Parts: sequence; C-alpha cells; structure tokens
Amino acid sequence: MQHSGSGPTVVAFPGQLYASQIGFERTELARILDLYGRMVAAGEWRDYAMDFTRDYACFAAFRRTADVPQMRLEKRPALRNKQGMWALFGEHGQVLKRGHELANVLAVMERRLLKAVEN
Repeated sequence: MQHSGSGPTVVAFPGQLYASQIGFERTELARILDLYGRMVAAGEWRDYAMDFTRDYACFAAFRRTADVPQMRLEKRPALRNKQGMWALFGEHGQVLKRGHELANVLAVMERRLLKAVEN
C-alpha cells in the first residue's frame, strides 16, 4: 500500500491478472478450512486447491492428490440476487446445493462428515 496526500492507494500485486478478482473473506475461508480440517481428520480428504478469477472464487477438496475434486465450492457474487452466490458441486459436477448463506450450503458436507465419523 502506498500513501498519497489524499489517503492510501491500493497497488495491484505484480503479475496479478485482475485487480478485481473474487476472493473469500476471512470469515468465509475460516469456515471452509475448518470443515476441510475436520474432513482430513476423518480421513475423507487429503488435498485442496483454490482458484480466483474475475467471476468466481473456488475451493476444491480432493480425496487423493491426482484425483478429481470430491467437492467444489464456488462463490459467484454476480448470482447474489438470483439463486444465491454459493454453489456446492459433487464429484461428477452435479449441483449438491445452492444458496445465499455459506453455512447452509456447507451443511451438506457437514452431514457427510457426521456419517463418516459414525462409521
């Protein structure tokens, strides 16, 4: 951050493609990583990846490193006033849940975690 006479100026990170890329807020990421950690502890997931573009932010969790993601969570703010900016996709690309609240969308994976721990 650089300071000028009128206040701080945000400078784009060198090599960054889009200054206005979508990302996760700290509280959102904390909630996602909390679920990820519990799924790792249950032996369900081993790796994750994140992708940030101008249109969406994506978090994908993998059972094995070279596998297709078992779960993919997308945040698309452009859909905020339609079906909701959160979407959870399954292993085969099927939509498991869409919604306006992250907690409600992640509830699908929370239920799977409970089943995995019970077994």
